[in-house]
Amino acid sequence: MIKTYEDALLWIHSRLRLGIKPGLLRMEWMMSRLGNPEKKIKGIHVAGTNGKGSTVCYLRNILQQAGYTVGTFTSPYFELFNERISVNGVPISNQELIDLVNIVKPLAEELEKTELGSPSEFEVITAMSFIYFGSENSAVDVVVFETGLGGRLDSTNIFVPMVSVITNIGFDHMDFLGNTLKEISSEKAGIIKANVPVITSVEQPEALEVIVDKAKEQASQFMVMGIDYLITSQHSTDQGERFSVRTNRQLYEEMGITMKGAHQVKNASLALMVIEYLRENKLIEVTNDEIRAGLKEAIWIGRFEQVAANPTIILDGAHNPEGVESLIQTVKSHLNDRKVHIIFSALKDKKLEEMIGKLVTIADSITFTSFDFPRVSSAKELFEINVSHPNKQYKESWQEAIDQKRVDLNENEVLLITGSLYFLSEVRPYVKNF
Repeated sequence: MIKTYEDALLWIHSRLRLGIKPGLLRMEWMMSRLGNPEKKIKGIHVAGTNGKGSTVCYLRNILQQAGYTVGTFTSPYFELFNERISVNGVPISNQELIDLVNIVKPLAEELEKTELGSPSEFEVITAMSFIYFGSENSAVDVVVFETGLGGRLDSTNIFVPMVSVITNIGFDHMDFLGNTLKEISSEKAGIIKANVPVITSVEQPEALEVIVDKAKEQASQFMVMGIDYLITSQHSTDQGERFSVRTNRQLYEEMGITMKGAHQVKNASLALMVIEYLRENKLIEVTNDEIRAGLKEAIWIGRFEQVAANPTIILDGAHNPEGVESLIQTVKSHLNDRKVHIIFSALKDKKLEEMIGKLVTIADSITFTSFDFPRVSSAKELFEINVSHPNKQYKESWQEAIDQKRVDLNENEVLLITGSLYFLSEVRPYVKNF
């Protein structure tokens, strides 16, 4: 019996040694022993390479504006592990997490003795979320689940949602998902279930073809950005973005979001289309004013987030080439008249040369650094990647890298800290103190 929060976290994190274990059999085994709480959940399932977290955030805020109590399961966390299982944006309590661990731990130990083997850290956390949201005492109306990796074999993929959502497709986790857009799309499309509609903002023709084919195979209705809903106008403001969306039913004019970037407009439009589908099919009740208010209120930390002024410090979790490309476009839209100094750290299994090659095009200087995490690149390894820049350096200590740049920056210059989301989760509390 685990009695403290620290011991509960220690047990969960001890599962990291097992690595990533794609597959659904261990989850199905655990859930069957618990009476299948996942079958009691009214939910939305979100997969994609980038944009999952922001899309989840838009959905949650719209539903909250309509008076619903909304659960979310997301990863990774930024400041508190409990964030991964939240209700109306508030992480579960330490005691609730301890209670969940004490339910799952005996199951994990029993499962370890079977031919299926021990559940991974992510499987354990997913099981905890299903137990929490699917319990008879749960006060949650709707749960939005974000996949961890891929979709088809992701541990979240054992529940049947009201609607499936695929944000976009890019090259990430290729050692697990495949080396081509078609292969990666096939894994993401694995969340599509029989007769469950799917809504997507995927644009690449070869990726979209896979998703549409899967939907047809499953007799699932499919709705596609650019066909079933269309962004008709878009412009950046000091406060964020303004845009209009036309669906087959109506025009939503001059919607506003505070998260910056054209990619965020796509994420918000996708969330809007999901809400419209659920509303039109009498699965939820939401007004247009509540949609507008929910989009405006949505804030997702670590996505082009300004965390300090004098000097300006911005955090952005651009952890793959597609994320870097979106970041570059956002910088050009919102910081075009300012010098940008970048601090970057990332994991070894990313397309580092491509990412750094893109970042240096907007950097007046770039500093490579590192942090304490499995598979992380050292600062020197990043520095030695074959990408040239007249003002690049490295510091293994990210605290020293930030402190030095803060001193060096002039009033109109920006410090942009980017790369791994795990990196930003360490950095954010530090820079927020400024």
